[in-house]
Amino acid sequence: MIAGPIIETPSDNTPEVDENFVDKRGHKSRERRCVASGEVRDPADMIRFARSPDNVVVPDIMGKLPGRGVWVTSDRASLETAIKTNGFARGFKGKVIVPEDLIDQVHAGLRRQVLGHIAMTKKSGKLIMGFDQVLGAARSTALGWRIEASDGSPDGRGKIRTLSKAVARELEQPLPSVLGCFDTAELGQIIGRDTITHAALAQGKLSKRLKILAARLSGFESLIPLDWPDLEHELRGLPRERSEDENDATTFDELQDDNPANNTS
Repeated sequence: MIAGPIIETPSDNTPEVDENFVDKRGHKSRERRCVASGEVRDPADMIRFARSPDNVVVPDIMGKLPGRGVWVTSDRASLETAIKTNGFARGFKGKVIVPEDLIDQVHAGLRRQVLGHIAMTKKSGKLIMGFDQVLGAARSTALGWRIEASDGSPDGRGKIRTLSKAVARELEQPLPSVLGCFDTAELGQIIGRDTITHAALAQGKLSKRLKILAARLSGFESLIPLDWPDLEHELRGLPRERSEDENDATTFDELQDDNPANNTS
């Protein structure tokens, strides 16, 4: 880890949102304030940061590290702003060291989290793998996600895309989202194979969970490679803004839990 400069604490009168606040019904607050913009947002759209005993700012991708937390909206521009405007010193109310590679740490952590979730769906028996299997599933059910290797063939990808969209429209279901930012080796490694080109998830809790995790990652890289020849046809598969129903159904606490035994849908 490359250490950055020690940031002094500037004066700031912006009211905080206490992450330990509990309402009259015993529920913790589901809102956090971004130290870059000052906006109050759902923590599922943000990244939490903790402070190490040596006062180094540490990404807390899973939101489980102890101590005071500082929150930043999950995109590169917001994190750059938080660094440039001493947002971490304000949030932690003291001197902190911001690593020079903090943005890279966050980006890598979000990639690992998404890959870890895909691996968990495989362990739970919910991940559909292989061209024939994905194509077969697309004929009979509305897919929540198509997972396509970034270095895969556009021909096979196109056949799955066309069928899955047609079935979704016939069933009056949302079009499946598409995740294409991992290559065949990365996808294969997490599920115990040399390579994987095509995979999918049916609609359900695991698919909804992946939508939020992928949306956080999309603040740091495109989920669909910009050099894909069929990019225009794939753009409609990007994660959309979550509806109120999805916000009610999937909380930040649920996103922290990747125990396959707790995910049966």
